[in-house]
Amino acid sequence: MTRLFSKTSAAVVATIADILLLVWMPTGFEGALQFRDEVKCKALILETDESLIVDTGLIRTGQQVCRIQFLSGKYKGMEAEGNMLGGSLSLDKLFHPGDKAQALVSHEGDAIISVYLVDHFRLGGEALLAVAFAIFLICFAGMTGLRSVLSFIVTVLVLWKILIPMYLKGFDPILAGFAVTTLLTILIIALVYGFDRRLAAATGGALLGLGTAAFLAIITTKGFKIHGAVMPQSEGLLYSGYEYLNLTRIFMASVFVGASGSVMDLSVDITSAVNEVVKKCPDITRKDAIISGMHVARTATGTMTTTLLLAYTGSSIALFMTFMAQGTPLYNILNNNQVAAEIINTIAGSFGLATTAPFTAFLAGIILHKPHAKGETDQD
Repeated sequence: MTRLFSKTSAAVVATIADILLLVWMPTGFEGALQFRDEVKCKALILETDESLIVDTGLIRTGQQVCRIQFLSGKYKGMEAEGNMLGGSLSLDKLFHPGDKAQALVSHEGDAIISVYLVDHFRLGGEALLAVAFAIFLICFAGMTGLRSVLSFIVTVLVLWKILIPMYLKGFDPILAGFAVTTLLTILIIALVYGFDRRLAAATGGALLGLGTAAFLAIITTKGFKIHGAVMPQSEGLLYSGYEYLNLTRIFMASVFVGASGSVMDLSVDITSAVNEVVKKCPDITRKDAIISGMHVARTATGTMTTTLLLAYTGSSIALFMTFMAQGTPLYNILNNNQVAAEIINTIAGSFGLATTAPFTAFLAGIILHKPHAKGETDQD
């Protein structure tokens, strides 16, 4: 354990430093808060009145009058009323006595003008879930679990503090996406191996696979004539002052960014396997080390290629249910732009996974093999 920690301690320290820097670093969009003049607070629902709600089939409009008590902020302890319905099942919130809500208070001085109940208050539960997940990882896997928690945190911060602001500021999405995934790949794999030759092998294989996925995403998106507006909520950006955004290139980048986690996982698995072979068989030739890696790669790709299929199908299950319920013919479904976009996500991402395996096996065999192993000369 001490030897393993010594190899990765530099990566752990570097990651913690990155996390602290990212927490402090501004995104540049702090001043663009939509509700910056309102008071944000937590509220308790005391009682509700549904008499003003109008039901029209599945649509509910009108007003659910909620009597609330503020639990935080400058109005803590005070009571007020609020909660309008807009007729959207996905956006409207209905509350019950005892619920806690996130509230925005419009005010003029100390006088409350109106109260908007944003949503149910979930921050406490989300924090508890995250802490429980971190504690489980650390208790179960020790230092490996701690490194997993650090990789999770740094990934969230890099995406939120670097990638998304770069997109909003107009940086080329493909270049920005590949630069960020490269950074994350190095940081996360370094937490597994430390800064040694295994990092070079796994990172090289992962980036070659991601490059393949990026190339296919660009070609197929253009070939299938997919517009980036197929991404949920993306079109609204164009009408919010960001008309310069290239949604299609953002969609292209999302393909390999979404596949990067699985690609890293596969590259680490294959690198570890080749490293064990080289350690246990020090007399093995470079060629045989590569062949052993290829055997592992073939086995690994047997299940990994379905990983993205299940992930993207699960996220689009309502869409497929709608098609089936309406009796939509299969050829119409496959020609639908949203389905075509998911096909690009799945096939291009899986192609990146499939190519990561042989790339990593080859690089691991080359990099991890000891040049002066018995039975092989430097010229081999």
